[in-house]
Amino acid sequence: MSTFDHGALIQGINEGLAPFRKAQPEAMAGFGQLARAAMGDGALSARHKELMALAIGITQHCSGCIGFHVKALHKLGCTRAELEEMLAVCVYMGGGPALMYAAETIKAWESLSPVPPAAAP
Repeated sequence: MSTFDHGALIQGINEGLAPFRKAQPEAMAGFGQLARAAMGDGALSARHKELMALAIGITQHCSGCIGFHVKALHKLGCTRAELEEMLAVCVYMGGGPALMYAAETIKAWESLSPVPPAAAP
């Protein structure tokens, strides 16, 4: 199984979108506003919304979505247990293809973690 460097993937997407941001500033500003309005705390916490966004990214087979939303979940204090429960729902709803992206998500979780996992004894 090939693995992604999600940090590099995120950087590459941001670099690739830079010309589009310049060419279509109003559209990109609108997208940014939509994201802020949809993802902020409300009846659902921002963390729960990020978990939902990641689940959609997984079931839609979007590696970029996995990278961006895993990074956001780390910042929001999501636990690995929360991530793994969400992955179980993705596999339940999305079957084998979601299982493959669940594996990718776990790799992204580990590689994008701000604190490296403790070394095994």
